[in-house]
Amino acid sequence: MAIAKAERLMNLALCLLGTRRPLSKRELRASIEAYLEAGSDDSFNRMFERDKDDLRELGLVIETVENLDGEVGYMARRDSNRLPPITLDAEEAAALGLAAKVWQQARLAGAASGALQKLRAAGLPEGVDPYEAHGALEPRIPVHEAAFEPLMLACRDRRPVVFDYRKASAAHPEPRHVEPWALECWRGHWYLAGFDRDRGAERVFRLSRITGRVRSRGTGFTAPVPDVVTVRETVASWAGEIADGTALIRLRSGAGYPLRAKAGKVRELGDGWDELEIPYGHGLDAWLVEFGPDVVVLEPAELRADVVDRLRAVAKG
Repeated sequence: MAIAKAERLMNLALCLLGTRRPLSKRELRASIEAYLEAGSDDSFNRMFERDKDDLRELGLVIETVENLDGEVGYMARRDSNRLPPITLDAEEAAALGLAAKVWQQARLAGAASGALQKLRAAGLPEGVDPYEAHGALEPRIPVHEAAFEPLMLACRDRRPVVFDYRKASAAHPEPRHVEPWALECWRGHWYLAGFDRDRGAERVFRLSRITGRVRSRGTGFTAPVPDVVTVRETVASWAGEIADGTALIRLRSGAGYPLRAKAGKVRELGDGWDELEIPYGHGLDAWLVEFGPDVVVLEPAELRADVVDRLRAVAKG
């Protein structure tokens, strides 16, 4: 359905941009196959008005002209829909080059490279190489999960998805029906924030725990999509970035440097162990499990119990 609508909008835009005189609804209907297939005049009129509004929302300037006979026509003049010249200074070009180098996915890298080539042809400053390295450190956003690309497209197109998800505390994956909102990267791991239809609430899923194939569902969203800030705060909270308390743990000496970086206090216990006070928020148990036998939770009791449950689930396979 989305492809059919996009094709219809493209055909309408081409007709309006290609004509030298205003075209009436009757002429547009006769020129576009999708409009010919409309069951009735009312159906066509509703479809045309929606398409016209969508094109205007996308930025196409459509003029409405009434001829001497009182018939209304439509056209989109090329001079009114021509983008202004693209001007970039050296710093802006360098920023674009840096953004293009961040992605390592083949398809994303190709799109970024093509965009930069078009910008170069459109007037990048002479002597500026957007691919030139501007420091010893080079940013990377690694994406190894097969679920990333289908979920990225589903977020873009607002399409619900179904996938099998294995919680850290569960031995086997279970299906999840999700309306995807956004993908976020925290501590080198990708998370999907969205509305879980089965639980009737927002949830966050770690992509590395998605098993099998991500399947799309044609039905639309049933829950409102929050703004970007709310989604990012949700991801941060579920990923353990927002703390509302303090946890006390034992950490093996020479291990767990990310935990040491967040510690408020560190005390040497001897015998190869240290005691740390670290921020405690939702998701900390999942993070601590990753350090395996190098971490022992002392308090609070509920965090210790959560970590033990997760370790038992992992041991069961």
